Formats: sequence, structure tokens, C-alpha cells
Amino acid sequence: MKKLEAHEVPLSKVFSSDYEFVIPDYQRPYTWGPEQATQLLEDLYEAMARDPGDPYFLGSVVLVKETDSPLSQVIDGQQRLTTLTILLSVLRELSTRPEDAANLDKLIWEPGDTIQELASRPRVRLRPRDEDFFRKYVQDRGGLEVLEAGAAPENDAQERIAANVTVLRKKLAERSAAERLALAKTIVQRTFLVVVSTLDLTSAYRIFSVMNSRGVELSPADIFKSKVIGALPDDLKEKYAGKWEDLEADLGREGFSDLFSHIRMVYMKVRAREQLLLEFESHVLSSFLPAHAADFVDEVLEPYGRAYRDIVTCDYQPVTDATEINQWLRRLHRLDNFDWQAPALWALTHHAFDRDWLIAFLGKLDRLGAWMLVRRYNTHGRGQRIGQLLRELDSGQGLDSPALELTADEQVEMIDRLSGEIYAQTTVRKYVLIRLNELLSDPPVFEHPPKIITVEHVLPQNPKLDSEWRRLFTPEERTHWIHRLANLVLLSRTKNSEAQNYDFVIKKSRYFTSRSGVSNFALTTQVLATAGWTPEVLEQRQHALVGLLAQAWSLSYEA
Repeated sequence: MKKLEAHEVPLSKVFSSDYEFVIPDYQRPYTWGPEQATQLLEDLYEAMARDPGDPYFLGSVVLVKETDSPLSQVIDGQQRLTTLTILLSVLRELSTRPEDAANLDKLIWEPGDTIQELASRPRVRLRPRDEDFFRKYVQDRGGLEVLEAGAAPENDAQERIAANVTVLRKKLAERSAAERLALAKTIVQRTFLVVVSTLDLTSAYRIFSVMNSRGVELSPADIFKSKVIGALPDDLKEKYAGKWEDLEADLGREGFSDLFSHIRMVYMKVRAREQLLLEFESHVLSSFLPAHAADFVDEVLEPYGRAYRDIVTCDYQPVTDATEINQWLRRLHRLDNFDWQAPALWALTHHAFDRDWLIAFLGKLDRLGAWMLVRRYNTHGRGQRIGQLLRELDSGQGLDSPALELTADEQVEMIDRLSGEIYAQTTVRKYVLIRLNELLSDPPVFEHPPKIITVEHVLPQNPKLDSEWRRLFTPEERTHWIHRLANLVLLSRTKNSEAQNYDFVIKKSRYFTSRSGVSNFALTTQVLATAGWTPEVLEQRQHALVGLLAQAWSLSYEA
């Protein structure tokens, strides 16, 4: 780690010529709203009420900063520094004495010094998208009145700035001039920040990850942004920072971070072995930086980002009549993992306008995902198979990629597992039954499932000694059928231990139907239409259901 410094610094020095705070392009926008701004003000009021000799520590900021330069990239602390500046600006505007307003102004603006060759500048500079707005309406004198008179914010961050100006001005206006002056003195004289600075961005990120206990952590995507945008010519930085931020806003912060993990898999074709921060830089960004940073955004991030949005929302639109493509995406989302998303991302990016190809590919990918789920492939096994598929796709094998197919032995094993005691596999049973329900439903895609879905036995696990179940089934037959597909249904209610043991006719009417007298599931409706429940009925139903799955997944099956 490069040289690290940490000091307790009073706000009178924080907002001085010692620091020139710059929020880098890659940082997330300003996110604090009135709740956080009000809490900060209340904390300061509490500090003001304490013994005048007690310092108040407001938290920490993490900076990338040269020892002999005031220029400070803010890695953590943007929210506090921005909100404190808003607070100081409101106090300045409400000051009744010109000398107090002038002193507060020096905390907001570096006045400049021709002897020391210091230029006049704001103490805190926000990201380029918000810098002019913040300077004009918060840092410049008289700006707050213009803002409250009806200036129009252009994005969420600016709306939060405006909202915080309003709430802080309202609350401070309720206080007397003497109380506001006492608050200003508390802020300047008794309030401290722990300023942590290092020369290296990666070191600052690591420090922040350990220290951060508030707000949203800086993600690897933020670091990648700093490297990509930093490598661009100055006249392109704002344009490409805007592209980056638009995509992040579209996907959400968590989804945007997931996108980088999937892109890493597409490029590396093996499961992660080290931190994303290291692998993405060495295996993806290294091909583009420093000379081709714009190409990374234009040729990788944007097309993969658009494809990932379509995958997440199941709303693929580049071709007409994309209904079947989106149905396959919904089916894939039922899997208990997201490993399928890397090859799906590759497909939607490389064959974006080939409807028939995408339908065929996603259908095969669904079968592969179902096989790995039913087979209970572990993370390592799935990673190997998906990695092999990505290598074959890159080599041009497309729909004929061997990793996309199931061998004859794999098909046999899948049929055996579907035919076996599937109830014993918790994740598998619900997945398979929901797929069966879809195949039996009209319309076929199960888009809006009930909030509660439980799997129930028709033939109960522990029938009472005097029940008809013991007359209809021998102990061996009960053991054979109890946990197989044919004996399972879906319910949109919690389980009822008493109702589970009802005889068949009563169980259908009291337990398997909803209040309206029907079932929400086609799979269960079939049972409601069955007159009796016997080993012969189960035998026929088992072959029919397994055959239906075999047809859907193109498996070789003989009843």
C-alpha cells in the first residue's frame, strides 16, 4: 500500500486552502435526501448542546491526495461534504451580520490570493453533471433564493440538492440569529472529520471498503469507471461519463455491478478465481486501456448492458414478435442460479437481430440449465460447462456447440431423475412442477405466480390407520409413489397438517381448491378432474408428466 495518512481535522481546516475537494466522474451521484440532511443538522444541534470543550466527530473522508497539493479526489465522504456545504450556504444566506456571512463564504469558496497564486474556486466541486448547478444555486451568493424561486433540476441528484436546501432553510429559519451563529461556531470550531488520504486509488478503495459503515460502498464498477473515463481525452470525458451513468441508472447499482461479473465470464470463460477488481482489469480492460477506452464503452459496455437489461426485464425488443424470446428468458429466470446469463448475454449481443437463432439457442440453454439443476451440478461443475460453451461459441460453433447439447447418457440420467423421488430435492421439485404447470396451462408462460406456492402430496405421507388410502395402496405402493411427480400438486396456500391426511374426495374439495372453488394451477386442476386416486391412475399420470417434460426438453423417452 502506498503512503497512508490519517488526521483529525477541524472543519475550519477541512474547508480551507489545504483541500480542494473534487468528486471524480466515476463516483455515484449525490444521494442524501431530506431525512439524512435533517439527521446531520440534529446531530450538530446535539453537539452544540454539549460541553463547549467536547469535540464532535462527524465521521471520515477517504481521499486520493498528494502530500504537497490541495487537490483531493473524494473516494468516500461526498455526501457529508456536499451536505455540509449546503448547510453552510443556508447559514450564510440567513446571516444578519455581513461579517458572519463573509466568514461563512470563505468556508464555501476559496477567495483566492494573488501573492500565494491561489485561484478563486469553490471548496467542493461535484461531478461534471452537477458541478455548475451546485455552484450556481448553492455556492454562489444569492443562489439559494434563485433555486427556491423555481430553478429546474435536471436529474435526481440535483433534485435532492434542491430538496435539502428547502428543508435545511426551513429548519434553520425557525431558529434565532443567535442560535444559528452558535451552530456555525460549533461547526467551525468543534466539529472534526477524520481525513484519510493515500496516493493510490486502489489503496483508497481498500481503505474505504474496510472503514465504510454508512452509505453505499464504492463498487468495482466505480473503479473501472475511473480508469476508463480517466484514459479518455478531456473533450470526451463528460460524454462517456454520461453514457456510463445512463446505463448504471438503467440497470440499477446492483444490476450494473452484476453486469461486469457476467462480462468477465464471457471474456475469461472460467469461474472467478480472484476478485472481480483484479480479473476484470487484467482480462478485459487491459485490451482497451489506455488507447481504446471509448471502444470499451461503445463496443462492450453499451451493447452488453442493453442485452443485460433485456435479460433482467425479460423485455427483449430489437426484433418484431419477440414474445417467444421473452418466454424463454422467463423460463431461464426460474433456475436457482445465474450462470446461464453469461451465454445469454453473448447470444443477445452477437445475434441481436436474429430472432430464429435466439429462439433456438435460448431453448437449448434452458434445457442445459434444467439438466444442471435436476442433476444438482455444483458451482464448479456449472462453471466448467458454461465456460466450455462460451469457448465453443467464440470459435463459431453456435447452435452446434457440443456443450449446449445433452449426451445420450445425460438424457437417460435426466429421465431417471425426473421419474424418481423428486420431492426429496427441494429446489428441483418446485422448479419441475412449475414447468409442468406451464406446459399444461393456457397461456403457456407462467408470468404472475401467486405469492405463496407450496408442493403437496395427493397420497399423504402418513395416512391415518383407518383412512381409505391404506385400503387403496399397499405399503410398498405407498413407498413407491409417495414422492414421485404423479403424486405431487401445487397449492397457493400454506400447508395444513390436518388437511394433508384427508381422504381423496374431501381433500380435493377442501384443500386443493381456492375459495372460488377452483385451483390456480393447471397441474392441480387435473387432479380435481380425476374421480379416484389409485396406483393405476398414478402410473398413467407419471408416464404422461415425464413424457411432457421429455418433449419440452427434447429428451429421448419411452414410456
